[in-house]
Formats: sequence, C-alpha cells, structure tokens
Amino acid sequence: MKWWERWQEAFARTKPGGWFAINIANPIDRRLLRWTGGGFGLFLGQPVGLLETLGARSGKPRTAPLLYREEDGRIVLIASKAGAERHPAWYHNLIAHPEVAFTGRDGRHARYRAREAEGAERETLWARANDMYAGYDDYQERAGGRRIPVIVLDPDGV
Repeated sequence: MKWWERWQEAFARTKPGGWFAINIANPIDRRLLRWTGGGFGLFLGQPVGLLETLGARSGKPRTAPLLYREEDGRIVLIASKAGAERHPAWYHNLIAHPEVAFTGRDGRHARYRAREAEGAERETLWARANDMYAGYDDYQERAGGRRIPVIVLDPDGV
C-alpha cells in the first residue's frame, strides 16, 4: 500500500473522513467516474465503481459511487454509510428494485441482481471486505445497533 493510500484509509476511518467521503467525495466521484468510464476518482488506488439503481419511492434513476470488491464474477458492496445509524439510500433503492447496473474501475458496465448476504456467506464476505478496507469494523462500532448489510450483486440472469 502506498503512503497516500494509507493516509486516505486512515482519514476515511474517522468521523470527519466519513463525512467528507459522503458529502464531498461522492458527488465529485459520481461525475468523475462517469466522465472517465470508471477509470478515475478521488480515492486513488481504491476500487470505486458506480452503482445505478431506481429510487425506492420515486422510481427515478440514481447513481452512487461505492467502494467494491469483486468475488467470483459478483460485486460485493458494504452498506456502511461511514457508520451512520441509518442505511444509505442506495440500500433502500436496491431492496425495492433489485435489478441494478454497475460500472467498475475497469470501465466494464453490466447488469446485476442485488441481494443481501446472510449467515456464513455474510461473515466470509465481511471479513474479506475488512481485509480490503479496515474501516468497516470501525463503522460497525459507530452504527449503534444497526447491522451493516453486505450486498451481493449477482450477474443478471443468475
């Protein structure tokens, strides 16, 4: 891990860093990632992609830049919202409308069906996500009684 990646991760794990990621970086990354086909965002060196959902109530298209992990052709997302006590809006969107699209850092755009991991699968994916970004355990502590969901995007048709 390069020095700036260590700094970014340490900053993102803090409450101010989480606020920055949600309120400053996400709106910028939403545009940067779209303009660069997923190739460039503010969190250099991190796998950040664009999740496309339909609004849970509005049915309007919504886009959220998210840290992700690829796992056997699937995309794994953590609905942490930097440890907030409430789930992120994108989580509610994909629960209401599980057919989603995702553009990865490599520019690959594909359709998926979203589901929440449970049991042993959730625990395994949670541990692997924490290997990629150690801040998720910090976020879980901050989330109060909320259990942070682990979301799996299965390739469309699975």
